Amino acid sequence: MGLIILLVVGGVVGWLASLIMRTDGQQGIFLNIVVGIVGAVLAGFIVTPLIGGAPITSGEISIQSVLVSLLGAVVLLGIINLFRRGTVR
Repeated sequence: MGLIILLVVGGVVGWLASLIMRTDGQQGIFLNIVVGIVGAVLAGFIVTPLIGGAPITSGEISIQSVLVSLLGAVVLLGIINLFRRGTVR
């Protein structure tokens, strides 16, 4: 059950991050899920120890963990855009 919730929340977080970074037309649902989960892992290692709480990859879903995961996904898309286009956008 936890894996299904992680996939759904990861997909929503990835989709919101792609809307924020204006890359939604370039990626489908699969890449949205991947970006959301990888962004959550990235944020779990970097941001979560600084502010406390638990990332969505630990199984705890809260407003704080979703917002931190969204921040990680936006940063991930910014890094990808930087390498692909030479600009964050």
